[in-house]
Amino acid sequence: MAKTQNLKPDTILKNYWSGNEQFADLFNAVLFDGRQIFKPDELEDVDTESSSVLEHGDYAESIQAARDNIKICKKSSVYGVELVMLGAESQIHIHYGMPMRVMGYDYITYKKQYDSNARQYQKRNGLDDDEFLSRMKRTDRFMPVITIVVYYGAKPWDGALSLHGILDIPEELKMFVNDYKLMLVEARQNDLTFHNADNIHFFDLLKVILDNNIPKNDAKEKAIQYARKHDIDPKILMTIAGAANCKINYNTSFERGETGMNTLFDKIAIDSKTEGKAEGIIETGFDIGLSEDDILNRLQNKLKISLQEAQEYLEMFGRQLV
Repeated sequence: MAKTQNLKPDTILKNYWSGNEQFADLFNAVLFDGRQIFKPDELEDVDTESSSVLEHGDYAESIQAARDNIKICKKSSVYGVELVMLGAESQIHIHYGMPMRVMGYDYITYKKQYDSNARQYQKRNGLDDDEFLSRMKRTDRFMPVITIVVYYGAKPWDGALSLHGILDIPEELKMFVNDYKLMLVEARQNDLTFHNADNIHFFDLLKVILDNNIPKNDAKEKAIQYARKHDIDPKILMTIAGAANCKINYNTSFERGETGMNTLFDKIAIDSKTEGKAEGIIETGFDIGLSEDDILNRLQNKLKISLQEAQEYLEMFGRQLV
């Protein structure tokens, strides 16, 4: 029975980064220049679905966020950190509001800790007035949260890397406006030091695939030679396909060595070309005031694709353009 070829990129990437070995290696590479600070056996998964209630006076609003991957590190002897929460977000496309988005993820993670802690303070039980009002003792502390964003696009990231980058702040007020920085890894170009073999092969091949300065045929041959030399695991090919937003028949494509890489590169070339055309059609459609139904019809007619595929492209690009 054929395996589905419609797994979404975020599903494939979430599955890859769910591995403690790959996850710890990523954070060690980004935060500590490859030094082995976080250990795989120190990591535990946390529920990626978070919700909270934002309250202000008589107003209350529920807020939700679904992280890609988040884990708790139970100890870190070098820096004396007993508990820290680590979150990894995967981005196939540039998101120009990403600093605010990550700030929201982190806020909800902190708010979830606060709400859980506050449940024990429903009665005074020795609390002073300020502690009872706060539902928090002055000595209570929460786990810090560190979030890394991994971007898999072929275009250089040209979005902001901090909250200040998406704010229109008069220069004389900038020092008074709190900033929120974005830790971004570009798969297409980075000098990170990885130790996990899967991560090494994953990022080495992505650098080749996403290099727009290399002709596709040359890149394909270069990657095939790399795959042949290192006997690349099929799960890495599947993850690369996910990062490239590429739908592939897994029964025939994810083979070791040359056959798998040939199929992978051929499919990536086709999907990248179609994806670029779809983005242009959607952007033009919104610019001239077409409805979503009209844009879907244009996508189907011009690209010879199904309604479902057209809807996927509209979901992928439409929110960023309207």
